[in-house]
Order: sequence, then structure tokens, then C-alpha cells
Amino acid sequence: MTINQYYGKNAVYAQAGGATAMLNTSAAGVIQAWQQHAPSDAVLYAAHEGILGVLAERLFDVTHLAEHKLQGLAQSPSAAFGTCRHVLQPNEAQRLVDVLRAHDIGYFFYNGGGGAARACQDVLAVAVQFSYPLNAIHIPKTIDNDLPATDCSIGFGSAAKYLATSLREASLDLASVASSSSKVFILETMGRYSGWLTLACGLAFQHDTKQAYLLLLPELPFDEQRFLDRVEQTIETYGYCVVAVAEGVVDSQGKTLHASGLQDAAGDRQLGGIAPMLAALISSKLGHKCHWSVADYLQRSARHLASLVDSEQALATGKAAVTLALQGRINFSPIIQRLADNPYQWQIQPVPLVEVAAPERRVPLEFLTVDGWQLSEAGRAYLLPLIQGQAPVVFEEGLPLYPQLNLPFVVKKLAEFEVVI
Repeated sequence: MTINQYYGKNAVYAQAGGATAMLNTSAAGVIQAWQQHAPSDAVLYAAHEGILGVLAERLFDVTHLAEHKLQGLAQSPSAAFGTCRHVLQPNEAQRLVDVLRAHDIGYFFYNGGGGAARACQDVLAVAVQFSYPLNAIHIPKTIDNDLPATDCSIGFGSAAKYLATSLREASLDLASVASSSSKVFILETMGRYSGWLTLACGLAFQHDTKQAYLLLLPELPFDEQRFLDRVEQTIETYGYCVVAVAEGVVDSQGKTLHASGLQDAAGDRQLGGIAPMLAALISSKLGHKCHWSVADYLQRSARHLASLVDSEQALATGKAAVTLALQGRINFSPIIQRLADNPYQWQIQPVPLVEVAAPERRVPLEFLTVDGWQLSEAGRAYLLPLIQGQAPVVFEEGLPLYPQLNLPFVVKKLAEFEVVI
């Protein structure tokens, strides 16, 4: 393999944004490819808590991570090296370059969603500003599935599989008690600007079973009376009603129906709480007993029920990021390109950073039925391949075994630097 000597010989890998069931699988792919293709004296660092760890020089040496630890890493949820949502600030530019230079880092791998892609652009801009040669590579992941350019985002298939499974089971529970007790169950999913996870909840309902469900996505403005009428109609028809709702559902003016006043480091308001709000609305207006649940972290960390397809794509994108970078591809993201639906066929395709840093990809309306309430055949054809198979996981004493790496930090070369979060 030809190694581009223009860049420093070492690399740093970091994780950004919300964790997923497959984030660490991509990390394992990165490390495996580095061990296989990088020069023997080249070091691969992993930063603690994303870009914050780079700035603070909190780095792990993962160059020679043992095979059994790599396997454990690949089968573990969450973010093994820690993650963050920090946006690089102007006063941190010099520090960033100082750390990169001190450790002879020529490759910056950032594993995350749209925010991570934009962070790669920011890091690259700083490198250009200081005339520091750097190759910035974004490795795609987000359960929101809203990255443009790629067929799907790593982590989404597993989250979709978990949500559809959970809602199928909860729906059976609701159906069994509906005649004398609760008649409505509401499941709230993540999804700030797009409703991909909520759309996937439609997979819970088979073609030959009762279609007693409604989907509420940010792509379609919420109309209170239309919603209440449809809930009542569904109960009259089937005896109960299941609702899946995205946390980012908006009204006719584009205003989020429910959000707290808190903001994260990227300036996004904390969402959550629309499920109990809808339950209260149904109870007060229609008089039906409701139950609700907020999937929250459960949907993004359920490694015990993860998609094999998702796992294979996670490993492949991690490996491709390193392999392509060492071959000379610069400032890119290795995305998934769909070749066929049935049987599902895909390949890795590198695209420029600008393509994945673009505005969020939203759910096409053709993935919903004409009335906008349920999953269409086109939507089912898109989703089904992504949840196929069961990713391997080791169980011990009846519970999934997720070993910890417990790695020491490398010795710092620079003075301490305080990062304001």
C-alpha cells in the first residue's frame, strides 16, 4: 500500500455526539485496519471524549490493542472512548494544532453524525489556517439516520430493530387489556428534525395483523383535532390505538410541540416529553386511559438486539476510513451506497466532507401512506434490509457481557489547557 508521506505518520480517532449500539464496532474497524495497513512505527491514538480529549491531550494508545479486546469493543454499546458535542472555538485553534504537531498526527478520524462532519470541516479549516498538513475523515453514525449522501447511518438499523421489536411486544400487551383497561399506548422516539426512528416503528405491525397504529413525524405538522379524530376512529375500529411519536414533532407554525429550556454545547434545545403530553391530551379530550414510554437512551444502546447488517456496515466503514486515507484519499466520509433492495446489496463509497455536512436528510413522504399515518410499502422496502440478522454478543450469567478497556492515558507533551464547556 502506498502511504502518503505528506502527512504526519500518526493518527487520532475520536467519537462525537450521541452513542449508538454500533459506534464501538466502527472503532474496532478503524483499529483493525490501522494494525493491518499503517507503517509499523505509526501510532493510532484514541481521544477521550471526542475533540475535548484532543484539546486536553487526553489520549489513549490503541495501536496494538489485542484481538480479544477488539472483539469485546466491537460487541459493546455506548462510546468506549467517551464522546462530546463540543464545537471548536477560535481560541482553541492554536492548541489544536499544537497537540497535532506534538504527536505527529496527520490523520484525524471523527466518528459521528452531522455535527461531527461539520467538526471535521472546522478542524480542517484550522489546519489550513496554520499551514498544518492534515487529512480529516468523518466516519458516519447516528441513530437519527439523517445524514445526507448515505443510504443509511450506522447505528440506525439497530435502533430501528429495537424500537420495532419493543413496540410489537407492547402492542400485544395493549391489545390483551384494551377491552377493560388502557386503550392507548404512546412510544416516544428520538428524532429532532427527522422522523426516521418513528417511521421504523411501523415495522412492528405485520401485513396480516391489525393496523391499529399512528406515526407522528416532524415532517408532517401536528394537527390536534385531526389527531384526536384518528385516535378515536382507530379505537372504534380495533379496540385500541398505538402511537409512535418523534420528540421533534412540530405544529403548523414549525414550532416544536414540547422542549425544555436546556441547551447542549451545539445550541440545540433538549427535547423529550411529548408522549406524556399527548397522553394527557387524549385522556382529557377523549376520556381514554393511556400508557406511554420514552425510549430515550434505550433505543440507542440496545446492543443485545442489534442488526447484523448494521454491524457489518459499521465495521466496514471503520476499516474503509483508514484504508482509503492511507491510500491517499483526503477529507472524505465512507458512506453506504445501496445497490439493491432484495436481496439487499451495498458498497462503501467515499464522498467529500461537504456532502455529509449538509442539512439533515428528512423522511420522504412516499415512505408514508397517503394519509400520512402509517408506513407505506416503499418505506417498508427501504427499512427491512437494515434490521436483518442478529449481531453477535456474548452473554454471561444471563446478561450481555460488555468488557471495559481500562486504558491508561499517554504521557502528555504539552502544558495543561483548560477547555470551557
